[in-house]
Amino acid sequence: MKEEIQKLQEIVDESSNIVFFGGAGVSTESGIPDFRSKDGLYNMKYKYPPEQIISRTFFDRNPEEFYRFYKDRMLIEDAEPNAAHKKLAELEKAGKLSAVVTQNIDGLHQKAGSKTVYELHGSTLRNYCMRCHKFFSADYVKSASGIPYCDECGGTIKPDVVLYEEGLDNDTIMGAVNSIANADTLIVAGTSLVVYPAAGFIEYFHGSHFVLINRDPTPADNKADLVIHDKVGEVLSQINV
Repeated sequence: MKEEIQKLQEIVDESSNIVFFGGAGVSTESGIPDFRSKDGLYNMKYKYPPEQIISRTFFDRNPEEFYRFYKDRMLIEDAEPNAAHKKLAELEKAGKLSAVVTQNIDGLHQKAGSKTVYELHGSTLRNYCMRCHKFFSADYVKSASGIPYCDECGGTIKPDVVLYEEGLDNDTIMGAVNSIANADTLIVAGTSLVVYPAAGFIEYFHGSHFVLINRDPTPADNKADLVIHDKVGEVLSQINV
């Protein structure tokens, strides 16, 4: 492990345009459950499978059941940035890292101080009325009894998160893809790289160093210059800026 950390340090030292691409494993050290591990959301027992609950069809047909699951398992307001989030913000401030591309919806990168963050799947911190488009805080949604409704027009409020069957935001995609395409180093961490189209974004990288940090093997391990199978925060906390 010491040798792998030393190699990562060397890569960081010689890089001037790092892009970080992260998944659910980046936030598990902040107490936010991932999806596919044995303790993840998809292995929890509910009346409906979680993958079905967080689809747009289910939201439209059964918003009350959607919000019961969403508030209980996905809207986690008291989570704090961990060592990974903090190190990335530090790298950006030092001019080493140009962007964070994240599949997470928890807002922890911004809370840690990162400025350029492309949220591929949106954020639980933003919620909007589907009728008049007024925005609401996560607190408003959390404190609502059952389905949250707009205090202006009475419309149903939807979290600004990308559900299954919904497309990603085009501007966010373009920003993320351009950042990855122009990076000299791409660090991919905390993701199984099985969720598309996001997982396909790494194909746009043509820089010098491709680093993978994940507890479990991924389909892209054989493409990486450096693979570290460990927790993201524990690895990045050992890097000096």
